[in-house]
Amino acid sequence: MRMDRSSRILALSALTRCLQEESSAIAAAAERLSSEQVEAALALLERCADRKAKLVITGVGKSGIVARKIAATFSSIGLMALFLNPTDALHGDLGVVAPEDVCLLLSNSGETTELLEVLPHLKRRGTGRIAIVGRSDSSLARGSDVVLEAGVDREVCPLNLAPTASTAVAMAIGDALAAVWMERRGISPADFALNHPAGSLGKQLTLTAADLMVPVSKLHPMQPQTPLPEVIGGLTRDGIGSGWVEHPEQPGSLVGLLTDGDLRRALQDHSADSWSGLTAADLMTIDPITVGGDVLVVKALEQMEHNRRKPISVLPVVGSDKRLMGLLRLHDLVQAGLA
Repeated sequence: MRMDRSSRILALSALTRCLQEESSAIAAAAERLSSEQVEAALALLERCADRKAKLVITGVGKSGIVARKIAATFSSIGLMALFLNPTDALHGDLGVVAPEDVCLLLSNSGETTELLEVLPHLKRRGTGRIAIVGRSDSSLARGSDVVLEAGVDREVCPLNLAPTASTAVAMAIGDALAAVWMERRGISPADFALNHPAGSLGKQLTLTAADLMVPVSKLHPMQPQTPLPEVIGGLTRDGIGSGWVEHPEQPGSLVGLLTDGDLRRALQDHSADSWSGLTAADLMTIDPITVGGDVLVVKALEQMEHNRRKPISVLPVVGSDKRLMGLLRLHDLVQAGLA
């Protein structure tokens, strides 16, 4: 057991050392970056966004994997970006690159054959070129408009062969470019959510009450004079534990809301021998709290949990004409991961 514990400590200390080495490599790269080159790179990205052009990112091997990640990051924050395989580019895919676009090229050595073969075609098109390279005196650097040096003294790999520290630095520079671009463009949480509709933030900032409600077409209205047995049948038939009461003289208009809780309280407040005479009007909540269909679900949730009466689990959704559009249930918000 003592040996096992010693092994775990040794493994942990070795892992910590590797992480510290990568962290130091990133810090050293940050010190080496030229402020003029950084500003030039950001200016190209700004121009790309202003012209609604694309950021095309390319690399080979591990650099290609880093390129894919950087492309995904920029796409997610609102700058149209894509990964271009340099080999495929030379066999027809170069057609996706337009003169207005900007190309970000990743190579640790700066001498990657595939990238060097693509470079003159990018120049001929007038496409802006940013190189993230390990050597500022490399062929790729000399053929680019902007050079961001990402060199490392050695890899974390004990053989100093597997791309480790170098890919960490390239990734960090790509992330930093994206973060600063977001700051300068004033990207808001709402902007970010537009490209993340399935995430929690995206749902909070894009989904409305109308998106999650049970539509009125799937609900059977009751009338104020509907007797208790039919009320129970109606609540059971729709299977959502609630129902709505329609104004007798204004079809589609809500006059009251009925829930399982309303039913239980009414039965508790009335003697059993009077139950047969109860109607929907005796059971319903008159003038229930409502919400508009275009209200964000997070705002609707706030109304459910913090209102002038008590926490509620069902919220009627109404249109501008006050006609019922549907019922929004706390259950639906929970299923959507919003409550």
